[in-house]
Amino acid sequence: MTSKSETRDFVGFLIKLGLFVFILRSFIVAPFNIPSESMQPRLLIGDYLIVAKWPYGYSRYSLPFGMPLIPGRILANTPERGDVAVFKAPPDQSLDYIKRVIGLPGDVIAMQDGVVVLNGKPIPKQKIADLVIPVTQNMIDASRGESALSPCYRPEFEAMIGSERYCRYPRFRETLPGGRSYDVLDVDQGGPGDNREPIVVPEGQLFMMGDNRDRSADSRFPARSGGAIGLVPMQNLVGKAMFSAFSTDGSAHWLLPWTWFTAARWSRIGEGF
Repeated sequence: MTSKSETRDFVGFLIKLGLFVFILRSFIVAPFNIPSESMQPRLLIGDYLIVAKWPYGYSRYSLPFGMPLIPGRILANTPERGDVAVFKAPPDQSLDYIKRVIGLPGDVIAMQDGVVVLNGKPIPKQKIADLVIPVTQNMIDASRGESALSPCYRPEFEAMIGSERYCRYPRFRETLPGGRSYDVLDVDQGGPGDNREPIVVPEGQLFMMGDNRDRSADSRFPARSGGAIGLVPMQNLVGKAMFSAFSTDGSAHWLLPWTWFTAARWSRIGEGF
């Protein structure tokens, strides 16, 4: 009898724990990791974020595996320009993407020579100090997957400081109407996303861009499975990026526990948005 009682209590504990985790991840906060360089300089490969689920309301995509338990969006709120948001990427809603909100419903967005034109006015873009970051193992691994010429995208962006390899990218500061600022990279003058015809953002949709402008498949391009996203329906929103919870350079080995600590980029933990 005692053994059955202990088993029943343990099963009950597991059910309660599962329910707690389900509620936490669906309605309060959830983790998100960065697998690409599309949001440099703010986000690096190997960053782990905490994403708040409540700021934009809830839809089926707030739930694990997109379970269709919530019709449409409830408690809906419109993001602010400049927010960094996680969402299910069109057209098939199978992948989580993270981008910056640039255009809201009713906005007219265009690109002219790498400058965002919002409602007919260019967003100020000021050259600032280059981004200089060390080449890490996860950057090397990602470049192999992309068949890139270098972990710095192209060899001309590589630099040696002493005996260490670094990437050096041209960096700019953009300032949205209202004064909200953030840094962007522009590594390919005249790239395919630098000049785009004006587009009106329809009701219920958003225009999203990556901060690494020439390495981001975003709303400047038609939606394609696993690639660009076109305009993003608000019901696809998963949450708002809040702060970095952890970051690793990709050099850790599971069988060497001390590398779990040496691979951590401690200075990035706790950075907000």
